[in-house]
Amino acid sequence: MAEVTFRDFAGAVMGGDRAKAASVLEVLLGASPETAEAATGVFVSKMSDPAFMPKAMGLRTAVTSGTDEELGILIEQCFGLHGPALETAITTLRARYPRAS
Repeated sequence: MAEVTFRDFAGAVMGGDRAKAASVLEVLLGASPETAEAATGVFVSKMSDPAFMPKAMGLRTAVTSGTDEELGILIEQCFGLHGPALETAITTLRARYPRAS
């Protein structure tokens, strides 16, 4: 898959293409196909909550300048990841998007 971003994920979700959205999460979060599909489902299910979108938008800041703890909380809240899947997601995102100094 070509270089993907959270913008690609959001575009796929907004376009109703959950399979594409999940494939983007596989790359971004280092997730298995099953985990990525479940995470996409969690994200979609939370989109109707007005308090959710600021959290989702906060991912960009957390990825570029937040702590691992802040990033982990947002990944858990936005995608429902826990345990090893959450740790893999943080590690994968940190490798992909090193924190700004």
